[in-house]
Amino acid sequence: MADERRISIGVDVGGSGIKVGAVDLATGALAGTRHRVVTPKPSTPEAVIKVIASLVKRAGAEVDAPMAPVGVGMPAVILDGSTMTAANIDRRWVGFPARDAMSAAVGRPVALGNDADVAGLAEIRYGVGLSDPSIRRGVVIFLTLGTGVGSAVFNDGVLVPNTELGHMEIRGKDAEWRSAAAARLRRSESWKGWAEDLDEHLKSIDKLFWPRLFILGGGVSKQGDRFIPRLTCRPPVIAATLRNEAGIAGAALLAADPTARAQEGADD
Repeated sequence: MADERRISIGVDVGGSGIKVGAVDLATGALAGTRHRVVTPKPSTPEAVIKVIASLVKRAGAEVDAPMAPVGVGMPAVILDGSTMTAANIDRRWVGFPARDAMSAAVGRPVALGNDADVAGLAEIRYGVGLSDPSIRRGVVIFLTLGTGVGSAVFNDGVLVPNTELGHMEIRGKDAEWRSAAAARLRRSESWKGWAEDLDEHLKSIDKLFWPRLFILGGGVSKQGDRFIPRLTCRPPVIAATLRNEAGIAGAALLAADPTARAQEGADD
């Protein structure tokens, strides 16, 4: 039987898909199958939570950990267990008591966090922060580049939650309109052209936060050699290593230790 104290279930909710998996907390690696289904349309709280409950049950059963802790990353600002915004999901999530509703659906407490925040936690704990602990020092900004741009800001490894740097205004629009990975495809841009748009976004963030390092995540990070060398912003920029698994691993980490967001730099 699996040791439930070392297994958590992470849920990563996105505008296009919902991903769920059991995670080995010692390594951040999946302990079973990664389950992915298309996000319901419309993506109302009731429809999404029904899918989450079903996938959590399946993920727990396959690793013989039916009551493993559950964490969920949502594309939303999270305050006191409620989703206060809704990025690429139904507007009925705004102001919704998501943590209580999810807990009732899965039959145990749920830890709830912003999707970029939990992905950043995973990258700091299990990804580039594991291979180089010095990365946890100072101000570090993790950006996940996908349909939009999510952000997680760390100071000495401590997360400052709910930053929404993808929505800062550049040229009269949300910055992510040009700097998200989806923007390159939507506009049929070259890697060079998109890198210039992303660079402008990074430089604008730098003016406000003066980070020591940028970490770029999301699926596009596996092609970092196509655009990172073209960036000219002041701080160094590196690619994340966990990529699309970061959201699951980070949500699972948050479930097992809800104080993780405040402890990542404690030992360094």
